[in-house]
Amino acid sequence: MIILLNKPFRVLCQFTDPAGRSTLADYVPVPGVYPAGRLDFDSEGLVVLTDDGSLQARIASPRFGLEKTYWVQVEGIPDEAALDALRRGVEVSGKCTRPAQAARIDPPDSLWPRDPPVRYRKSVPDSWLCMTLKEGRNRQVRRMTAAVGHPTLRLIRFRVGEWALADLAPGEWRETPGTSEGFRSRSI
Repeated sequence: MIILLNKPFRVLCQFTDPAGRSTLADYVPVPGVYPAGRLDFDSEGLVVLTDDGSLQARIASPRFGLEKTYWVQVEGIPDEAALDALRRGVEVSGKCTRPAQAARIDPPDSLWPRDPPVRYRKSVPDSWLCMTLKEGRNRQVRRMTAAVGHPTLRLIRFRVGEWALADLAPGEWRETPGTSEGFRSRSI
């Protein structure tokens, strides 16, 4: 079984939390499925869940090179030199990241409002990037954009391999047979 969830902002990417924070259990009432990889508490977007341990490992492990694509709202407007640095790989925690695809984009059309909204500052512009990575270190996208001088304000994963958010609203999920076609939509 493969489930695609649009994880809302400030939801823990696990099923329990002793501190009482919101978790995946608040959105996906399906026993026996587990997230294939993580998405930070303060990030939003696509989480793939499965009951297949080997598929979970193939999705989560960087050695399989499964692409993950993000919409990233950053502080400032990255110039071509900053984008080139992201494309080559930047040093994060003493190690160089693998090269990433990185491009400036217009704000995504299908973007939902975030609650609470990103803090707006008149004196500091912001912009959007589309970034695709083949590895997934802890808070990697945030650390990469910070390394080139453009801290992340909002981070949304919209694609993992062949799976995409499509029209899932935050908190909605759907089961898929393994391709991006033929979903059965569900929400709580």
